[in-house]
Amino acid sequence: MAEQVVLILGATGGIGRALVARLEAGGTVLGLAARPSDRLDALAAATGGLALPLDARDPLAVERAAGALLEQAGRLDGIVNCVGSLLLRPAHLTSAEEWDDVIGQNLCTAFSAVRAAAVVMPGAGSVVLISSAAARTGLANHEAIAAAKAGVIGLTLSAAATYAGKGIRVNAVAPGLVRTPMTEMLTASEPVARASAAMHPLGRIGEPQDVAGAITWLLSSDAAWVTGQVLGVDGGLGTIRSRR
Repeated sequence: MAEQVVLILGATGGIGRALVARLEAGGTVLGLAARPSDRLDALAAATGGLALPLDARDPLAVERAAGALLEQAGRLDGIVNCVGSLLLRPAHLTSAEEWDDVIGQNLCTAFSAVRAAAVVMPGAGSVVLISSAAARTGLANHEAIAAAKAGVIGLTLSAAATYAGKGIRVNAVAPGLVRTPMTEMLTASEPVARASAAMHPLGRIGEPQDVAGAITWLLSSDAAWVTGQVLGVDGGLGTIRSRR
């Protein structure tokens, strides 16, 4: 029997793919949820995971996907939301449409994950959401994304309190800048990448595997007494200032 059965929202993104690879190597049965695409089909074919095309902003779609995975695998141990977006723009230059998109991609999808776990997960399990270091330290031009990711922290704490009695643990990771296709507009420029690395006390930009490792731990039995936590996976960006 598989050690775990986990639904990953945003499975085809940079962090999602790194998490899929790590969990698959450990024998986890995977539900791979993302918007319909050839990438989703290819990932499912390569891993043997269940392809679940959906828009994670729709809580009923996520609930149906979680139910389908539970029906196929006979259990559901975890849900991870790796869906997200990035907008670096001051508030006065952010349109209403851009604001709605940032909230939808980052906060509404997190709510969908929590709701699906509460409705579908048959017993104890783990929900892991993705916040950001920008939600915990002031960074210029991050107003929309910082607000959405701060909402994820509030959601994490409240849901952890609500569902602790059911045995559902709810935690979040808060990354700094991670090198993924979504952040390529920053990391592809060497001067920008150097400046960004210098902002992180450990002196480098994060890699998807850094975040995937933390998520894997939060899903595991090693974290069985951990809930309501926001784990900074950010090279120190969110909490410390070094003398580098």
